[in-house]
Amino acid sequence: MIKNTIGVTLASLVMAGANMNAWADESQLSVSVKRLSLESAQRVAQATIAECRKQGYQVSVTVVDRNGVPQVMMRDTLGPPVSVSISQDKAYTSANFMASSGGLDRLKGSPLYYRDGLAMIAGGVLIEAGGQVYGAVGVSGAPGGEIDESCAKAGVSAITEDLEMGDL
Repeated sequence: MIKNTIGVTLASLVMAGANMNAWADESQLSVSVKRLSLESAQRVAQATIAECRKQGYQVSVTVVDRNGVPQVMMRDTLGPPVSVSISQDKAYTSANFMASSGGLDRLKGSPLYYRDGLAMIAGGVLIEAGGQVYGAVGVSGAPGGEIDESCAKAGVSAITEDLEMGDL
């Protein structure tokens, strides 16, 4: 069991490293990184909260850049206070693993699964469009990660078309 867990962890890290090298040209002296504007991050957060309200839930939402650094954090009026840090952990996890946070349950049992600041549970999704990753959004406070994730996806949908058209 431990060998398998270590193998999965190492394989994940190697794959992540391979993906990083796929776009990096070693002859370049710098790289260009796309980031959301503050206004775009706010649109994601507000659309996420609006979707959860429509479903009858008050939540917290965190939008992070592609490195997992928070840009916008919002807690709805009656959102549980504990949901603030959980939404941030979900967004951070999604951004750093370049995957939905709920899709990382395969790492259960590995040392990464229990690391502080990571939340490998549903509710964190990437903000991506046109082949670019801009960041991630994490949601917490609904009575299940699947609901959190549906709200997060609605938030991302609020800007996806504009990102793809280059309007943001």
